[in-house]
Amino acid sequence: MDKELEIRQHNALTNARYDYTELQQDLLFFIISKLNPENRDSYALNIMELSKLTGKKYNAAYLHKATADMGSRVFEVLTEKSYEQIWMFQRVKYHLGQGIIEFDLTKHITPYLFDLKKNFTSYELAAALRLSSKYAKRIYQFCSQWKNMGETKKYDLQEFKKTLGLIDDKGNEKMKQLIDLRTNVLDVAVKQINEHTELHISYKLEKVGRSFKNIVFTVKSQALATSIPFDLVPTAQTLPGVQQTQYDNAARILDELRITDAKHRQAILTSAGHVAEVNRYNHDLKTGKVKASRNPGGLLLVRLGLVAPKTTAAS
Repeated sequence: MDKELEIRQHNALTNARYDYTELQQDLLFFIISKLNPENRDSYALNIMELSKLTGKKYNAAYLHKATADMGSRVFEVLTEKSYEQIWMFQRVKYHLGQGIIEFDLTKHITPYLFDLKKNFTSYELAAALRLSSKYAKRIYQFCSQWKNMGETKKYDLQEFKKTLGLIDDKGNEKMKQLIDLRTNVLDVAVKQINEHTELHISYKLEKVGRSFKNIVFTVKSQALATSIPFDLVPTAQTLPGVQQTQYDNAARILDELRITDAKHRQAILTSAGHVAEVNRYNHDLKTGKVKASRNPGGLLLVRLGLVAPKTTAAS
């Protein structure tokens, strides 16, 4: 299946123990999507851009608490050679009146964000943001790590619950009964992932003796039947013959395809025909009718007649 905006992180970070809320995970995804190998230190993120992607509005107090807790929470990273406790941020700075949050990364987190080589998990930003359960977001990452194998590794059930933050360092357990784990975590995650992402998953619980000991997920790729538009923040733009939702969806698609050139965006978003074609093209990508794994944004510009085919082939 052709990808939306794909982001990558080190497998050790995927499997690390940490307990982030839904908002905190979305902020983490958003930061990872902006990473640039030439900048390993500081990132300024526009909250209106995140709001446009998620369809949610964020007040300052809610964000302040979320980032403060992110700064104090630790990533427990276990590799073959070491066990590490890592904090992600040195500083979080809010630019008042601008809707900008500046994050300064610690030097110890950057290897797990940049030095990936072949040891990484890739997943789709839009899909990760669509999931509303914080457990679904984590399980989506676990399954993405194994999506080319058809099945995840066999997770020890207690260790799996610790990784999700369901068991704390003192042994306190949030969902001790298996029915609670199934109902509130696993079944919710399976439903959301199967409905809103490019993966179709299921899980099996394995017994050792009389107790359930392990969990394993089966993972398959799927083509979404229809594109799933975000409930976007309305824009002030009006275009004759185009519904506001169609216009907003087209603008989001351009963002996902990384079409940022001002001239191209203006040409597309001031033409009813181009807006319709962007939405049609996005649907064709999701259903597998169009194959553009390397440069879907470039192919769209060719289809719209804004770029010559040779330019796309060279990009």
